[in-house]
Amino acid sequence: MSQSAFQLSLPNKRLSSVVFASPHSCATYPSTFVQQSVLDEHTIRSSEDAFVDKLFASAPEFGAPLLMAGAPRAYVDMNRSQDELDPSLIEGAKRQAHNPRVASGLGVIPRVVANGREIYRGKLPMAEAQHRIETYWRPYHSVLQGLLDEAKAEFGHAILIDCHSMPNEAMDGIARVSKHRPEIVLGDRFGAAASSEIVDRIESAFTSAGLKVVRNAPFAGAYVTQAYGRPSRRQHAVQVEIDRAIYMDERRIEPNENFTNFQAILRQVISEIASIGGERAALAAE
Repeated sequence: MSQSAFQLSLPNKRLSSVVFASPHSCATYPSTFVQQSVLDEHTIRSSEDAFVDKLFASAPEFGAPLLMAGAPRAYVDMNRSQDELDPSLIEGAKRQAHNPRVASGLGVIPRVVANGREIYRGKLPMAEAQHRIETYWRPYHSVLQGLLDEAKAEFGHAILIDCHSMPNEAMDGIARVSKHRPEIVLGDRFGAAASSEIVDRIESAFTSAGLKVVRNAPFAGAYVTQAYGRPSRRQHAVQVEIDRAIYMDERRIEPNENFTNFQAILRQVISEIASIGGERAALAAE
């Protein structure tokens, strides 16, 4: 298994059934990929969830592991099924039933970055797509499921927090009809990916920190929450989207003056979310 496929930060002692994961924050771009692209090195980062791994870096302090993808989203997307191959980009890929993500160029091997900007001049061979999936996608998901299995074995439940960030403009539509502009979007696929009790507690952790939260709009969760959210099997998955404008300059892709403060706020949120896993462990033992 390629160790470059992921980074894993483990706690000194596992105290929680919660697993934090950041599939889109990697900022290490293979030189061959950058050379293939028609985009410059800055533009190619526009769909990256920049610095999310740093925002959640304190998770191991509270007894929960943090898994981070070892390849950037523009290269191979961990939040897509390995079968979501775009026939407009991958030679030999078969056309499937309509898939909005693939149709928009955001399959497992993305054709575009943010705002629909094309990454490549032409198509990629199927062998290249399979190489990326075998080298990065499969090891990442193997480790992720392993962490969840370990949590279930030790605590009786597993809770996956899939950590993301969203462009500030993503909230424009909701802001127009709401008194308060949301800062956090929790996605549980409208209740299919996690129990309401768990999502309520996660929402409370954010609102207690003074953050404005909505659920499932405009992001209800993609492949990860769909694939790993199995409440009937004691495995829950919740996607967390954070407004990038809170902590970074989106145009420059740099932390802003509020980054350290927001990181401290999230540290408390992470502590509370990790404690949910500890409480559920106690309940499972009763």
